[in-house]
Amino acid sequence: MRGLNKLIYPNSVQSIRYGKRVIDVDMQRGTTLFVAVFLVLLCVGTLLLTLTGLDLVSAVTGTLTALTNVGPGLGDIIGPAGNFVPLSDAAKWVLIVAMLLGRLEILAVLVLLSPAFWRR
Repeated sequence: MRGLNKLIYPNSVQSIRYGKRVIDVDMQRGTTLFVAVFLVLLCVGTLLLTLTGLDLVSAVTGTLTALTNVGPGLGDIIGPAGNFVPLSDAAKWVLIVAMLLGRLEILAVLVLLSPAFWRR
C-alpha cells in the first residue's frame, strides 16, 4: 500500500508503522535484505540440488528444511517417511552449507565472508 501511495504522491513523507510504533528505515532495509538473500539462497540451493539429480519438490523442500532448520521435506526421498541417506555427497554438501547458513544466521555469515569486514 505504501508503494502505491508513493507512486500517487511522490513528494509525500510516509512512515511505516507497526501498531503505534514507527519502523525506522534501517530496520526496513535490514528486513528487505534478509528476505532477498534468503530467497536467493533458496533458489541457488534448489538449483544445485536439482543439478545433482533430485526432483524439484525434494530440492525445494530439502533446501527449505536446511535453511530454516525445521521438519522433513516433501517428496519421495526426503519426505516424512524418508531421510537424507540416499542423497549424493554433492547434495549433502549443498545441504550442509545451507544448514550452516540457517543456523549461524545468514547475514552474519555473509558479513564474515566479505573482504571489507577483514580490512578493518
